[in-house]
Amino acid sequence: MRVAVFAYALLILAGLSCAHPPTRPTQSVHLDRADKNYAIAPGTILPVRLTSTISSAKSRPGQVITGRIMQDVPSSSGTHIKQGSKVVGNIVEVTQANPGNPATISLRFDKLVSGHQEIPITTNLRAIAGFMRINEAETPPVGPGESDVYRWLTTVQVGGDIVYGDGGPVTTRNDPNDVVGKAVNGGVLGQVRANEAAQCRGAIDGNEAPQALWVFSSDACGTYGLEHISIASAGRRGATGVIVFSSEKGNVKIPGGAGMLLRVNKEPD
Repeated sequence: MRVAVFAYALLILAGLSCAHPPTRPTQSVHLDRADKNYAIAPGTILPVRLTSTISSAKSRPGQVITGRIMQDVPSSSGTHIKQGSKVVGNIVEVTQANPGNPATISLRFDKLVSGHQEIPITTNLRAIAGFMRINEAETPPVGPGESDVYRWLTTVQVGGDIVYGDGGPVTTRNDPNDVVGKAVNGGVLGQVRANEAAQCRGAIDGNEAPQALWVFSSDACGTYGLEHISIASAGRRGATGVIVFSSEKGNVKIPGGAGMLLRVNKEPD
């Protein structure tokens, strides 16, 4: 049954590929040092893995935080941000828990570093997952059989989308015929879908390009595997770019290795 579904989905992908003209090869972002106007297109997803733990008990305002880009990020211009690039930001504010008020920690990412190039960014948070959920998404739930190739095994994204092996199609959790992306080196490429229940939008600002989703589903939204932690502000409204986490039970602690889907905000006119 799994083989049949895989083959059917590949046919769908082939049809989609034929319906679009071939795209030019991508190239890494090379930013002229004199070009101060370079910007990443609004709506672009940045799949990031935190490199250190942040905690309302130990982190302090002004503390630098970093994350690693986990998959090549394409753009409509034909360039791409290389896997291994960094996003850099800082802790904005920390509030300790006290009777009647939850602990909170606010942070902001404001720079993308690729090689020796620095690109200013403003981002909001679409989804975040603890490192255990990330590891689960990278590990096939069923081990290989005698004739199976490990990298062709099915995996389940954070949020439930199904990935049919290396280079295979990605489908929604409930419909194996609903192809929403394709597995590529380092993750998946897919169209971002709205998640009305979690109040997440689909594509924004006219950015309909397939996005680098790494181990997340196309409709992943909110928190996964982070007990007692909620997103008090995603950075879309109010203090734009400032992401606020809160906890009703003790300190806010997000361990290093947690994964995030950041989305680039449109800069104000």
